[in-house]
Amino acid sequence: MKIPEAISGLIGPIRAIRRDIHAHPELKFEEHRTASLVAQELRDYGCDQVVTGLGKTGVVGLIKGHRPIGSGQQRTMIGLRADMDALPMSELNTFAHASRHAGKMHACGHDGHTATLLAAAKAMSLDRDFAGSVVLIFQPAEEGGGGAKAMIEDGLFEQFPCDAVFAIHNWPGLKVGEFGMNPGAMMASSNEFEITVRGKGAHAAMPHLGVDPVLIASHLILAFQSLVSRETKPIDATVLSVTQVHAGEATNVIPDHCVMKGTVRTFSLQALDTIEAGMRRICSQLPSAFTAQADFQFNRNYPPTINHRHEAMFAADVAADIVGETMVQRNVEPTMGAEDFAYMLLEKPGAYIFLGNGDASGLHRSQGHGLGPCTLHNPSYDFNDDLIPIGATFWQLLAKRFLA
Repeated sequence: MKIPEAISGLIGPIRAIRRDIHAHPELKFEEHRTASLVAQELRDYGCDQVVTGLGKTGVVGLIKGHRPIGSGQQRTMIGLRADMDALPMSELNTFAHASRHAGKMHACGHDGHTATLLAAAKAMSLDRDFAGSVVLIFQPAEEGGGGAKAMIEDGLFEQFPCDAVFAIHNWPGLKVGEFGMNPGAMMASSNEFEITVRGKGAHAAMPHLGVDPVLIASHLILAFQSLVSRETKPIDATVLSVTQVHAGEATNVIPDHCVMKGTVRTFSLQALDTIEAGMRRICSQLPSAFTAQADFQFNRNYPPTINHRHEAMFAADVAADIVGETMVQRNVEPTMGAEDFAYMLLEKPGAYIFLGNGDASGLHRSQGHGLGPCTLHNPSYDFNDDLIPIGATFWQLLAKRFLA
């Protein structure tokens, strides 16, 4: 593994920053302390420009290379993105850098993503042997807040017209330091629905006097699965899950309404359109067969995260030169999880990249961890600090080659 000596020397202070951020987690659009810390670090590194407040609490740093831009050079600006927010969950770890705020925890490694990009920023501020500019994007509110979209709407790409954007996410299950990417779908779209079935209440002993919304809800649940199995393409992965059914207050009363909630996840917008249209059609027609009606709401949250082929393979080549070809999965299995970096990939070419955090046993973890594997969104999770030099080296080499 090729880790430059300059980056190796940064790891101690950067690890301390990572653990400080972990100890002080902040939820979506509340990352004021983290953003202030990041902005001050970037200023101390000598960034040419530091912008705060983009997308409410986002921070952007700009580092200009010292080499002149050639007359035929087509790529002059690359964007590198790290997310900063934590999750609304309680931490079980008891080590010194465990969360000091009840109900808030860095359980997805965003503290590590931020620290890794800071390490790369420090290295690139000292070694500016490239032609063009590196845009360091520290994004708020990835966990359900759409912080990427907020930064874009706040003028991110008008102020910093990147030719391409890239993001890394630590990934338990891949070997430590193993890279994974796809020339296509990496993560699914995330969408939520809420359906209220309106029937007619009655005594449970006299169902003929009412219209049972719970029975109708059961038919809807079964009908929805036919959309997945019979209306979307078999090769178009789709997940439709009814995760909540709420009805009634007494065991001997048929309620007058029933509320259903759940999620839909797809790797393509075409499949999403098919599912939403089908659900809307079923909800408008099926309840009427039972003399009932249904109110249907469908909210599209994050679109699917789709890598651009050229940029994904470019990133894979860079990774292979650092960790070796055997440690790069160029067709890694995508996940039905969602990621708002998708919004940036709708605006610019780029790639979303997994960086292996180790297996589920979490062997890198020191004393003080709670029970449970080292998986994302787990109350015993902690970012693997061994990834910081690997990720920082990748960021630096990627930027240099992109701006060669």
